[in-house]
Amino acid sequence: MKRIEILGTGCAKCEKLAATAKEAVAELGIECEVEKVTDIQKIMAYGIMMTPGLVIDGEVKAVGKVPSVAEIKEMLG
Repeated sequence: MKRIEILGTGCAKCEKLAATAKEAVAELGIECEVEKVTDIQKIMAYGIMMTPGLVIDGEVKAVGKVPSVAEIKEMLG
């Protein structure tokens, strides 16, 4: 099962990214855990300096922006 982590402290972009990631997972019909990570230490451990961050299976895929549903689906594909 894939794992998506949304890195951020709850800003509007972080919430938008979480919703977009969940929509992409639903459209693909795959099993995937989507977790919000708000702990600053965990976020910094990924080397993220600007939120939101998108991490898929431990790999940073996007920083400081909200990728589209199509982009996230491609990342998950």
